[in-house]
Amino acid sequence: MDKKRLSLELLLLSSVFVIATCGLIYELVAGALASYLLGDSVKQFSFIIGVYLFSMGVGSYLAKFIKGSLIDKFIEIEILVGIVGGISSVVLFLLFNTIGNFEWALYTFVFITGCLVGLEIPLLMNILKDKVQFKDLVSNVFAFDYVGALLASILFPLILIPNLGIIKTPLFFGLINISIAIFLCFYLKKDLKNPFSLKIKSIGAFLLLLVLFIFSDRILSFSEEKLYGENVVYTNNSPYQRIVLTRNNKEFRLYLNNNLQFSSTDEYRYHEALVHPAMSMAKKVDHVLILGGGDGFAVREVLKYKDVKNITLVDLDGEMTDFFKTNETMRQLNQSSLSDKKVKVINKDAYIWIKENKAKFDVIIIDFPDPSNYSLGKLYSLQFYHELEQAATADTKIVVQTTSPYFAPKSFWCIEKTVNQIFPFTNAYHTYVPSFGEWGFSMASFEPINNKIYRRIPNLKFYDYNFPQMSYFTKDMKADSVEVNRLDNQILVRYFDEEWGKIQ
Repeated sequence: MDKKRLSLELLLLSSVFVIATCGLIYELVAGALASYLLGDSVKQFSFIIGVYLFSMGVGSYLAKFIKGSLIDKFIEIEILVGIVGGISSVVLFLLFNTIGNFEWALYTFVFITGCLVGLEIPLLMNILKDKVQFKDLVSNVFAFDYVGALLASILFPLILIPNLGIIKTPLFFGLINISIAIFLCFYLKKDLKNPFSLKIKSIGAFLLLLVLFIFSDRILSFSEEKLYGENVVYTNNSPYQRIVLTRNNKEFRLYLNNNLQFSSTDEYRYHEALVHPAMSMAKKVDHVLILGGGDGFAVREVLKYKDVKNITLVDLDGEMTDFFKTNETMRQLNQSSLSDKKVKVINKDAYIWIKENKAKFDVIIIDFPDPSNYSLGKLYSLQFYHELEQAATADTKIVVQTTSPYFAPKSFWCIEKTVNQIFPFTNAYHTYVPSFGEWGFSMASFEPINNKIYRRIPNLKFYDYNFPQMSYFTKDMKADSVEVNRLDNQILVRYFDEEWGKIQ
C-alpha cells in the first residue's frame, strides 16, 4: 500500500512538473504571437502575464467547488488544457484577419488556459492531502511547479520557437498534456469512476492535435496567405523575428513580424533616398558603416561608389543576412551585395556592438526597423546616439531612417530632436515611397550641412541630387513639442504606438 501511495504521489507530482512547463509555454506562445501580430512586445507580454496570473487565481478559487471523483476531474481538465492550449496559435492565426476585436479572442484563450491550469494544482493537492503530510505536500508541489516553469522559460526562446515555430510549439505541448491524461487513464483505471469515457476523450483529443501538428505547416501557410493576401514563398522563424516573403504578379514583399519591410517594385526609392544624399555630401567615403539593413539593399547602393574601400554591416539576425546572401532571387534584387569582398557582415546587437567599437567611419547609415517596441526603441535613444558619436569624425555624415512624417509626425520629429542633441547639425528630409507613403530621414553631422555635392552616381532610378526639395515639409507633416527619446522613458515607442495605432 505504501509503495502504491508513493507511486501515485510521484506520478501526480510529475504531472505538476508537466502542468507548469506546458502552462508557461502556452503563456509565452500567446505573448510571442501577440508581439508578431500586434507589435509592442513589452505591452503585450505585460498584459498577457497579468491576465494569465489573474485567471490562474480564478481557477484556483473555482477548484473548491469541484466535487466527485477528483482524479477523474483532474484528467478531464488535463485534456481540456491540452486542447485549448494546443490549438491556441492555430485558431488565433486564423482569426487575426477575420474578426475586428482580435485582442478579445487572444485574451479569452489566455484566460481560459490560465483558469484550467489554476484548477489543476488545488485538485492535485486535494488528491494527495490524505497521502502526504501537509508540509511535504506544499513544498513538493511548488518545487515541481517552479522547476517546470524554469525549464519552459529556457526551452522556449532557445529551442522551441527556432525549431518548432509558433504553431507547432503549443500543439507539441498539448500532445504532452494529453499524453499524461492517457497514461493516467490506464495506470489509475481502478481508481477512476469512468475510465472508458476518459480513455475515449483523451485518445480522441490526442488524435485531433496530432492531425493539426502534422498539417500545421499547411495551416500556417493558409493563414499567412489569408493575412497577407499574397502567395507566401518563404517563411522562417529566426530567434528574433518571423520572416515572411510573399510574391504576386508584379512584386516580392518582405514582412518582419507582420510589418512590411520592402516591396521589390519601389524599394529603390527608399534606399536611394537613404544612401545617396549622405554619400554624395561626405568629404570621404572610404569607410562606411551600415547598422541594420540586413537585406543588402543599402549596401548595394553604397557599392556604386568606386572609392569606397570597405563596408561594415551590423545586423542582429544572422538568418536574415544569410537568406539575402544565399537566396538566388534576393541576390538578384540586392545584386549580390552581401557577398562583395568589400563587405564585412557582423551579426550582433547594434547597441552592444557600437559600445565596443573603436573604429571611425566616413559615412554611417542607420536602417533599423521602425521603433514599434522597446527593444527597437533603444536604437533610437539619446544614449545610443551618444555611443554612436564615438564612431564619427568631424566630417562624418550620418543618416537615420525616421519613419513617416505624415502618418507619425511626433515619432518623426522625436527622432530628429533626439539625434540633434548629440550632433549639432541635422537636416530632416522625406520622399514618397508608394508602398509606404511619405517616408522620412534625418542627416546629421558635426559640421554644417551645406548641400555641397562631392560625387554623383549617374543613371540612378530616382534620386536626382535635388536635396533641398526633399527638405521641405508641409504643415500636416509637422508636430509641436515632442520630447527627446531617452533609454529610461522610451517616449518614442509610445508616440509610435499611438500614431500608427490610429490607422491600423
